[in-house]
Amino acid sequence: MNSRDWPLRSKLTALVVAPVAALLALWIFATTLALGPALDLLAGRTLLTGLGLPGDRLVLDLQQERRLSVAQLAGERELPALRDQRLRTDRAVTELRRRAGLRDLRDATDDLLDARLDRLLTALEALPAGRRFIDQRQVDRAGGHGLYTGMLDAAFQTFAAMSVAPDVDLTRQARALNLLGQSRELLSQADALVAGALAAGRFAPGEHARLVQTVGNQRYAATLAVTDLPYLVRSNFQQLSEGPDFVRLRRLQEELMVADRSGRPPVDETAWRSTHDAVQRQLRDFELAEAAALTDRSVPVAVGILVRLAAAGLLGLVAVVISLTVAWRVGRSLVQRLTGVRTAALDLAERRLPDVVARLRRGEPVDVAREAPPLEFGADEIGQVGHAFSVAQATAVRSAVDEAALRHGLNEVFLNIARRSQGLVHRQLALLDRMERRTEDPAELAELFQVDHLATRMRRHAEDLVILAGATPGRGWRNPVAVLDVIRGAISEVESYARVDIVAVQPAAVVGRAVGDVIHLLSELIENATSFSPPHTRVQVRGERVPNGYVVEVTDQCLGMTPEAIEETNRRLASAPEFDPSESARLGHFVVARLAARHGVRTQVRASAQGGLTAVVLLPVAVVTAQPARPPTRGVDGVGAGRMAKVTKLNTAPRSRPAGRGVREPNAAPSVVPLSSARPAPTEAPIGPDGLPRRIRQRGPVRPVRRSTPGEPSARTPEQVRAAMAALQAGTARGRQAATRPPQQPTARPPGGPAGAVDAPTLPTGSPVDEPTTELPRLSPVETTVETVTGTGKDA
Repeated sequence: MNSRDWPLRSKLTALVVAPVAALLALWIFATTLALGPALDLLAGRTLLTGLGLPGDRLVLDLQQERRLSVAQLAGERELPALRDQRLRTDRAVTELRRRAGLRDLRDATDDLLDARLDRLLTALEALPAGRRFIDQRQVDRAGGHGLYTGMLDAAFQTFAAMSVAPDVDLTRQARALNLLGQSRELLSQADALVAGALAAGRFAPGEHARLVQTVGNQRYAATLAVTDLPYLVRSNFQQLSEGPDFVRLRRLQEELMVADRSGRPPVDETAWRSTHDAVQRQLRDFELAEAAALTDRSVPVAVGILVRLAAAGLLGLVAVVISLTVAWRVGRSLVQRLTGVRTAALDLAERRLPDVVARLRRGEPVDVAREAPPLEFGADEIGQVGHAFSVAQATAVRSAVDEAALRHGLNEVFLNIARRSQGLVHRQLALLDRMERRTEDPAELAELFQVDHLATRMRRHAEDLVILAGATPGRGWRNPVAVLDVIRGAISEVESYARVDIVAVQPAAVVGRAVGDVIHLLSELIENATSFSPPHTRVQVRGERVPNGYVVEVTDQCLGMTPEAIEETNRRLASAPEFDPSESARLGHFVVARLAARHGVRTQVRASAQGGLTAVVLLPVAVVTAQPARPPTRGVDGVGAGRMAKVTKLNTAPRSRPAGRGVREPNAAPSVVPLSSARPAPTEAPIGPDGLPRRIRQRGPVRPVRRSTPGEPSARTPEQVRAAMAALQAGTARGRQAATRPPQQPTARPPGGPAGAVDAPTLPTGSPVDEPTTELPRLSPVETTVETVTGTGKDA
């Protein structure tokens, strides 16, 4: 049995219980040893009335039946007295069996008495068969005599087992009375032999010698029994034995012992019968009286034993109680002090130290002396352990303070670097936007679009650092943005954007304060879907309005994950844990969890029915609103144009501009044709997979610009030219001012956002999800090119 891992209380309990249990066991053993004899003495009256008196009655009836049976075997006829005596014997046997079956009697007997009583009852079962042998004269006088003598011997052996008492004097007196009863049994055996000789008129061979031996044994047993009796009882017996009946019986015995062995016994049958019966009756009365007196004398002895037992038991109980009290007090003191040390350790590890770390992360000041007070547990070994732990906890709190300061400093460094990178990326995107507007070469413009896309992804990764540092990204929107535009903005920040399909998106909008975070969250999930699925597969995005918000599903065709991995991923997405640098491969999960916690968004990954995985994003009602109405865009013909399918700038071509600034050929067709109800002309752009027209890059050389002759009338009025030039000049000034503007600092989250929210990156420059804070210079309707869905969305 390994007790090394036992609790301290169990060890102390075992240490105390073992000796106390041994002491208690000794006390119980001693009490039992003393109590048993006392109970045996008190049970003496039960044995006398329940077994002694019925047994003596049975012995007397068996002795009478033995004498009559021997007399009948000696004569020629049956004796009516034998039949009556058998009835009396049967009643005595029945009464003894009834008494032997009582529970009170069995409880008062020991094992030896139980065994001998059962042996007596078994011997009595042979009585009916012996009677049949006697009635059928299948046995002689000696056989009949031996049948009853065996049963009587079993009865006296049972009486001998009753003579054992805890007290020595009482035991000696009980055995003396039992021996006196055996002397009376020998006298009855001699009476049976004489009765048979008188009935037959002579002694049978060997019968005289047996008579002489029996009389001698009877006198010896009587003398030996009287010797062990108390003086007063011995005196009474001597007076009884000197009575006339005893003297007459001894004279008749002497005459029988000296008589001729082959002749008739020289005694009168009537004189022998009367004298023998009188002596038997007096001896029986003397035995019963002395047995009752002996039982009465055993009661004071039993009471004395019980008094001594009570005193010894009380002293033993007091010793046990004192031992338990001392052990309990000492053990409780040790347990309380050690429990105090354990409680202090657990309190530091589970409550105070985490609380100190949390406060340090919130930037609150921490007093080491107050948070780690010294522990006082005395000057012994336990106190020394407490002092050592006090030093350890002070060191732990101080280390936590130092580590928190170090982490705060590192976070500030990383945040500063991320802010600088973020500002540079914003300036780079603004510069790229101006370069794209000035570029006329299609190949050069396509490369600028690729750089623009890479810069957009760089901005998202820079904002990842800001989010993990616990700060807020600098992008935000004032007005709600359509969910479709939010999804497109998220796709535009993914490397493999061309593999992403928008299947079905129900109309809805995201409130402005959550647009940037939702775009960043969806872009992380779409990035995972494209990264962990085969390159030739497609990633599908769908959105649906539900009663408790809006659901966006991102489904890929990857190899899938085990149920355990899915459960672990969902736990990480739902709990917004602290970022662990050792799990940098799951950086997107930490970002998604923090963004989701900021706005109460629920994100879950589950297995897809078509294979692969599906990431389900549930936007709560607080961040979902009705989709705002889109302002119409004028086309070439001046009518309202439809929406243009544009996910990124990489699948678009530059606008076709005339060679002369502000001059356009009258027959030149625009490179982008707005959607309208009319059937498209052959020169219109092709229809994309989503059912919307897409601009295509011009592959051929730029057609020669037709110069206007001075004689041709101008297509524009002077007022239109003046307005166009004024707008161009104003737009150029605003562009230069935006290029030289310092990086925009992060804006605080608008009130009303969900608790615990964190910031996320927003759309790339030129993403069509918000209204611009400033309008670009508008050209004339002929030069207008529709590039976005609702306008040129800029970072607010």
